[in-house]
Amino acid sequence: MSQSNESWNSRLGVILAVAGSAVGLGNFLRFPGQAAQFGGGAFMLAYCVAFLIIGLPICWAEWTIGRHGGKKGFHSSPGILNSIVGHSYGKYIGILGIVIPTCIYVYYVNVEAWTLGYAVNFFMQNMEFATAEDSTGFWAGFAGLGEDGAALNFSLGSALPYLLIVFAINFYLIYHGVSKGIETFCKVAIPILLVIAVIILVRVLTLGVPDPEHPERNIANGLGYMWNPDKILLAEKQDGVWEPIAEMEELVGPEMISAAEEQVAADPENLKIIERSIWSQMTNPDLWLAAAGQIFFSISIGFGIIINYASYLRENDDVVLSGFAATSANEFCEVGLGGLITLPAAVAFLGVAGAAGGTFGLGFQVLPLVFSQMTLGWLFGGLFFFLLFLAAVTSSISMVQPVIAFIEEALDLNRKQSIGILGVITALCAMVVLYFSNGIKAIDTLDYWSGTFLIFVLAMAEIIIFSWVFGAERGVKEANRGAIVKIPHFFVYIMKYVCPLFLLTIFTLWCAKNIFGATWVGGTGEKVSYVIDLFYVPNQAAWISVTMIMLIGLFTFFLLKGSPKYKDHLKQNQNS
Repeated sequence: MSQSNESWNSRLGVILAVAGSAVGLGNFLRFPGQAAQFGGGAFMLAYCVAFLIIGLPICWAEWTIGRHGGKKGFHSSPGILNSIVGHSYGKYIGILGIVIPTCIYVYYVNVEAWTLGYAVNFFMQNMEFATAEDSTGFWAGFAGLGEDGAALNFSLGSALPYLLIVFAINFYLIYHGVSKGIETFCKVAIPILLVIAVIILVRVLTLGVPDPEHPERNIANGLGYMWNPDKILLAEKQDGVWEPIAEMEELVGPEMISAAEEQVAADPENLKIIERSIWSQMTNPDLWLAAAGQIFFSISIGFGIIINYASYLRENDDVVLSGFAATSANEFCEVGLGGLITLPAAVAFLGVAGAAGGTFGLGFQVLPLVFSQMTLGWLFGGLFFFLLFLAAVTSSISMVQPVIAFIEEALDLNRKQSIGILGVITALCAMVVLYFSNGIKAIDTLDYWSGTFLIFVLAMAEIIIFSWVFGAERGVKEANRGAIVKIPHFFVYIMKYVCPLFLLTIFTLWCAKNIFGATWVGGTGEKVSYVIDLFYVPNQAAWISVTMIMLIGLFTFFLLKGSPKYKDHLKQNQNS
């Protein structure tokens, strides 16, 4: 099989490739929004804890079982988990490692097209917005948010032509393989990405006070909004209970606190300033759910990507140092760059209230307005969205590679044939996602079920297989083979007990809240829209998106059932 000859050219190449798979839109958009929403410093503390007890252990587990499976001739999660477990259930669990990257790719490539389109329009100086309504209107027209099928037209202000371009770029790079395609691109793209990010960071940190009439809108307050451990809020009395007026409108800086004090002085019976310490925030289960979820996105664990990349390593290649270096590079981009660029810039121009918003709102409504009001905004806006585009490409090609490897294994095809099959499947699915653009319902649904729910499931399965089937002691010993710096022995206990228990707790809380509508203060809350869209008020786009996930799963299942490679390997294991 042609894939057996694939390998990385250098340690730096695989580190940059794995870092590239992790460095994406989540670093510069999702992470700042999550940190601000869940208390800044409090979120960061939970994030660091989650990194140590689930991020690093699962990362090292994936690197180890990937390299081990590669020695046995497998390069996809069904084959690798099949070789580790030695039983048919291993390959069926591995189906998730094909479904997840495929489903994420078909919506991620649409968002990737937005970043390229925004970069082009900024460089062409077509992005001049006076109000939030202007920037919101442009995004709605570009992505076709108002009506299904609205994005299906060829123009600089529509997503379709950019989707075709990024699709071609991704498959061109994948066609050239692991070393000549992915590794070569990441060796160029990651350094360029870092240089652009540093340039934008310097510009943001030197903004000062853009509008003298609003001295509270400054970079220092933006950094405070992002990083302060304690939250100061203006509250009003409701039925005898003090409730924050607006959770996202934190009082940051002396100007905002002084203005709030004047409001309190005018109505002391109904208004007062309250403070929430970092420790009281840490008791919020939603905070831990958000931190754990961000870790999965941050370092690409639970995607089936790392085990694929690690399978191309040689027997004694260092997976411990490589895994730590790749995650460290990603954390630098996320915490050191994304955390210092996005929200501080938004606060400096729009204030705390104007900076609030979700990932897409922050990225495609708030930031374009910020850049359009900045001196040389067309240049810095263009650079920023080109930075996002590069980050998106390094991530999207990593999603395609595990699926290509699986098709090669299951059908005994060469790379060209496998790319042709996957290209047709993902192109059709991506166009379906583009068509159902009303309220980005298709993207949102796919992200929720494949990009959150299934990732949790696969990550739990992987750490349990590594620790309890392969064996934590054996696994750490395998990981340390060829390692310059060994995994500390106490990680055996973290991998075997702490990580699975923590994941199971987080997953149970997540399901209770998001699927069954449980609340943390008693009673029953509202079920999330994703469940309502499927079972209570059926939504066509949501059902088609979930059907797409199931069809990709069935396609993978039938390929596994009919593949002699997996059957022969199982017989060899059972006879040995």
